Amino acid sequence: MAAPDGAAQPASEGRDDEIVTAAVLIIGDEILSGRTKDKNIGFIADYLTAIGIDLREARIVPDVEAEIVDAVRALSRRYTYVFTCGGIGPTHDDITADAIAAAFGVEIGHDPRAVAILEAYFAERGIESNEARLRMARIPAGADLIENRVSRAPGFRIGNVHVMAGVPSIMQAMMDAVAPTLKTGRKMLSETVPTTLPEGSVATALGRIQAAHPDTIIGSYPYFDGTRHATNLVIRARDAALLATVADEVRAMVAALTPAT
Repeated sequence: MAAPDGAAQPASEGRDDEIVTAAVLIIGDEILSGRTKDKNIGFIADYLTAIGIDLREARIVPDVEAEIVDAVRALSRRYTYVFTCGGIGPTHDDITADAIAAAFGVEIGHDPRAVAILEAYFAERGIESNEARLRMARIPAGADLIENRVSRAPGFRIGNVHVMAGVPSIMQAMMDAVAPTLKTGRKMLSETVPTTLPEGSVATALGRIQAAHPDTIIGSYPYFDGTRHATNLVIRARDAALLATVADEVRAMVAALTPAT
């Protein structure tokens, strides 16, 4: 899979045997209530897969500081990287920055770098600088800023946690800014074997192939094409030779199970 159009390149590739992992934490009552539909998890999953990072978990939590703190601490211990989206705007319920500071046990205040960025942007646009808008310059102590080419208000990175906006266009720009700082592991390869068989017809044989090759991941994805039920079989592995071997076995299995016409 190619990297997303315009995506920045990661800092470095890891060792051949290194697996770099990540989690996404979506923050916001509006997602959980259904008022806003999440568009960020899928983008981040595609982006990370393309550069060789395995997304292992995605969580959604409300605008409740204790729940954000608990999730950040748990995920940052478990994975190489954590990416959060949402809750860093100018309103009273944008509490992500405070929660991240609490999770890391550091102070939070107006960061002079962020203030300068915002003040310059406001001046360019003829926007009044006020207390609410400058909330977006409150950054936990010791954090690095994440550039925001869209609306200028920066995200930030502290430890292995990258804190980004929830607005998809802004989050995507921030991912491009973050990517060059990330280490990446060995990329996952994939091959799709299409079949005209329903999922139930291949499940048992496919399970045997999966059990024989534990270093692969085999998924079956049924669909209805308008006239019949069929299934795409997707094999994933980090080793190209292993992928080819297992794909050949799956194709042979499909041929054996497909009725002659």
